[in-house]
Amino acid sequence: MPIRPYLALLAGLAWPVAAHHAFSAEFDSQKPVMLNGRVAKVEWLNPHARVYLEVKGAAGAVTTWELQLASPNVLMRQGWSRDSIKRGDVLTVNGYLARDASHVAAARTIRFADGRVAEFPSNGDGGPVK
Repeated sequence: MPIRPYLALLAGLAWPVAAHHAFSAEFDSQKPVMLNGRVAKVEWLNPHARVYLEVKGAAGAVTTWELQLASPNVLMRQGWSRDSIKRGDVLTVNGYLARDASHVAAARTIRFADGRVAEFPSNGDGGPVK
């Protein structure tokens, strides 16, 4: 039996594993951040759902931050849906900055304007608990 079809199958199975990364590869657990702003966009995609938050700086300039959450599957198991966070929602987010100094962070706690709080302890990525 030819081995080539099996190699292709194994390569295809390995791709999703290679696409995921450890927390420490992208984020710095020594650099916590707190952001407050309005949701510009929500992406409910694998490997991580993302929220784009428009944050006004001290000088009044608005910067859009990409906030990484758990995978949609993990979020759904926690009771989330695509409509849990909507465009226009005002959020306060605690998380950890990306290592590359971009406007990207791993979200750990989200506080909604109505007082609700959602926590993403570690997303299974090896990052800090909160």
